Amino acid sequence: MHIMKLALPVAALLATSTAAFAAGELNIYNWGNYTNPELIEKFEKAYDIKVTVTDYDSNTTALTKIEAGGHGFDIVVPTGNYVPIYVEKGLLLESRPDQMENFKNVAERWRDVPWDPGRHYTAPWQWGTTGVAVNTAVYSGDINTSAIFLDPPEELVGKVNVVPEMTDIINMTIFYVGGEACTTDKDVLRKVRDTLVAAKPKWLSMDYGTTDKLSNGEYPATVNWNGSTFRARGNNPTVAYGYPKEGYPLWMDAVAILADAKNVENARLFQNFIMEPENAALISAFARYANGITGSAEFMPEEMRGAPEIDPPAELAEAGQFLPTCPPAARDLYTAIWTELQK
Repeated sequence: MHIMKLALPVAALLATSTAAFAAGELNIYNWGNYTNPELIEKFEKAYDIKVTVTDYDSNTTALTKIEAGGHGFDIVVPTGNYVPIYVEKGLLLESRPDQMENFKNVAERWRDVPWDPGRHYTAPWQWGTTGVAVNTAVYSGDINTSAIFLDPPEELVGKVNVVPEMTDIINMTIFYVGGEACTTDKDVLRKVRDTLVAAKPKWLSMDYGTTDKLSNGEYPATVNWNGSTFRARGNNPTVAYGYPKEGYPLWMDAVAILADAKNVENARLFQNFIMEPENAALISAFARYANGITGSAEFMPEEMRGAPEIDPPAELAEAGQFLPTCPPAARDLYTAIWTELQK
């Protein structure tokens, strides 16, 4: 495992970070359509650092590319339950965000998380939910159910998109058939496989790009993330977000520095930078997710306060749960189901 302690000169740098202390470049590997250009421009001007952002479409894509090496990235933004996998494989630097100046702004709930105890590796980026999005002009029934994609109502047959994010889809289906996250129960997983295989012919596609395609009506329904749905509703007011009552994932994406990063100090500056409330608000204002930084709300767009995609109905709030990092045996079983689904 590659581990580097935060040396005193670096701690001093972070405590007094100004443009005079930094220059050069920073290469960020992040989810597509997820990084506010204004945030990047502000960071570049503050530190005289040229930032390049490269997009990926799934946790699996990112992990595979990072693990292969030779990628040239300094920062990656995995979902929380993938962080222990990165750490276990020796792919992350122990950059100690918990010792950085702006860590004082991290909300109490996000300071000591199961996927990164004590925040030794990651700084918060954004958090949210995975649910379903439906164009209510096409379907006006109950949308707070995973039946939208697992047993589509007649109005939505052949019109449902499913984002190809394996962990979310498999676990939502596990919840739907009455199982628990990370289960290895063969009977439950047989139901999961059968349910997905039976549902797939009723889908339109398995694809990303949901924000634009929800907005223009190309996707009447899709498994989707809350912030993406919020953005789509801004373009098309008939779009609504559903919280499956059978259970739905909560998640947090987090900024980590790669063990083979070439621009380590610039990457540390970025971790510290995004824990500043005004900068965290820029992240959320663009992608429309909550961020985990205390004091950022006052800098947020007014329409984000109390938005239905941000605050679930009280009766459905308890159905959301953070997905744990599943053991290898479970991951192997899920991958086998997922591979069969792609055929």
